[in-house]
Amino acid sequence: MHIVVCIKQVPDSAQIRVHPVTNTIMRQGVPTIINPYDLFALEAALQLRDKFGGEVTVLTMGPPSAEDSLRRALTYGADRAVLLTDRFFAGADTLATTYALATAIRKISETFGAPDIVFTGKQTIDGDTAQVGPGIAKRLGLLQLTYVAKINEVDPAARTIEAERRSEGGVQVLKTKLPCLVTMLEATNEIRRGAMADALRAARAKIVTWSAKEAGVEDISKCGLKGSPTIVKRVFAPSARAEKATIVDFSTRAPAEALIEELFKRQPKLEAELTISAHGF
Repeated sequence: MHIVVCIKQVPDSAQIRVHPVTNTIMRQGVPTIINPYDLFALEAALQLRDKFGGEVTVLTMGPPSAEDSLRRALTYGADRAVLLTDRFFAGADTLATTYALATAIRKISETFGAPDIVFTGKQTIDGDTAQVGPGIAKRLGLLQLTYVAKINEVDPAARTIEAERRSEGGVQVLKTKLPCLVTMLEATNEIRRGAMADALRAARAKIVTWSAKEAGVEDISKCGLKGSPTIVKRVFAPSARAEKATIVDFSTRAPAEALIEELFKRQPKLEAELTISAHGF
């Protein structure tokens, strides 16, 4: 079984700064980490590799410094790392990013074998769009399972996968054919510590590095800023609420009684609505 995991090197969210003119994230001088959601995808892939055998290839698009995140993924147990890096990819939005990543996955298929499953995290902490995974699936013509909380069963012989997907109405149990793309939710597993042997191997490993041309990108105009129709008008932090917290005195009343009284005082219509709901008039 060959599994490809798309990861992204992102700025540490605790230290993100926004450029006051361009409204883009300022990455210079900010510590970087693997996108936390992608770690759940990586662990899911490693668990399937451990159970069924095969290889896990991690893929990222970014500057040369993104090699650090790929080596980190190798320390967890990934078998191979591919870095897609080129100045033509700079400034890419989700549309341009999915074009480049889908092209790279095709190149991976030709070079290392077609993937049975492509994993991504549900979204990234620096974009929060949740568009890249589905976008890759669309470009590659893959079936997709999004917001997956648990993989129940994979049958390599029958070429099927069954997973639990969270939705607004509850949990859906879905079964589909391989190959497919899966986006994993947070808190679905816990990334392993990685063995010492993997850490030593990661330090020595050769990262497969492809430029746009080497990855097989045919239309540069679809990459980077030129291929990105998204325009960020403004980025801002929400303003602090002016309303102050209310102190409720429990010394003369029971806590439940005091809280209900305070609630009705703040929401005068609520008591009448609850009365109508309870008695029907």
